[in-house]
Amino acid sequence: MKALLDRARTFTQRVEGERGEYRKLADGQSPEALFITCSDSRVIPALITDARPGEIFELRNAGNIVPAYGQHGASGEAATLEYALEVLEVQDVVVCGHSHCGAMSALRSGDDLTRLPGVDAWLALARPELAAVLTGTSDSSGAAHDSDSADGSDGSDRSYEPSLADVVQRNVVNQLAAVRSYPSVRQGLEEGRLRLHGWYYEVDTGQVYELDDDGRFRVHAG
Repeated sequence: MKALLDRARTFTQRVEGERGEYRKLADGQSPEALFITCSDSRVIPALITDARPGEIFELRNAGNIVPAYGQHGASGEAATLEYALEVLEVQDVVVCGHSHCGAMSALRSGDDLTRLPGVDAWLALARPELAAVLTGTSDSSGAAHDSDSADGSDGSDRSYEPSLADVVQRNVVNQLAAVRSYPSVRQGLEEGRLRLHGWYYEVDTGQVYELDDDGRFRVHAG
């Protein structure tokens, strides 16, 4: 903590040459995208996208889960999504899962979470839609790497335990569906002023896979 505190205390010195930019931020924000991802400390949206302050609006929680519209009375996820679309008028929403995800690993392994009742209740929101891939009774359609992926998945039917990448990517697809359940999202999509994106980030390589129209995650050249 001391190192973090020391860097916070010297922050103004480190951005001395950018004072003008920071003063402009005081007038308001106009981010380009809402970035929904995991709380994992290894996943840093601004680092991945090289975003400057004010460019992305973030929503982070365990497993990058978005409760479907009306599923809960009040939630930070619903409030953040609503504010991003209705007030900030973002044009893009990214749902980004990642490798080595503890939340998805717990679901994949069927871990006993009785000592973490809050975590268990939260992950229960994602568990039903992941049932088919978790049990290996369905292929990972919408959740498979292309041929240059780390695990070499070919997207074929599975009769064995799914990889963590399968589970994480399927969850990204499921959470995009949850995002689409919100009226403001549906309206934005219908009017052509909103785009949804699914990403899978590899912590150990820095590689970003993007969900294509055919339901597969692929690396795209910059």
